[in-house]
Amino acid sequence: MSDTLTMSETEILDQLKAEVSANKVFVYMKGTPEMPRCGFSNQVVQILNHLGVEYGARDVLTDPRIRMVLSGWSDWPTIPQVFVDGELVGGCDITTELFQSGELKKLVGAAG
Repeated sequence: MSDTLTMSETEILDQLKAEVSANKVFVYMKGTPEMPRCGFSNQVVQILNHLGVEYGARDVLTDPRIRMVLSGWSDWPTIPQVFVDGELVGGCDITTELFQSGELKKLVGAAG
């Protein structure tokens, strides 16, 4: 993952699109999967880990422009943002609802 601090906003957008397209599941979150820095990001990480899903992640707190560019692109104001197969699934609430209904497991192709 590239360091965005030296990038223009256009380059950040290109980077975000590349991250989403290179990973079946990608999460923009506060903190990292190993150390989430908000409860909503932690909940999404716990769900994905429970499903045994491989996913990429980026900490939006490293550069405030990431969140601004991301929300402009996705048209979704809150963090975390979960993408599956290049499409925005939603934030914590939607991810939790999909998990509880069993739909997320199907969507991400989790085994078992």
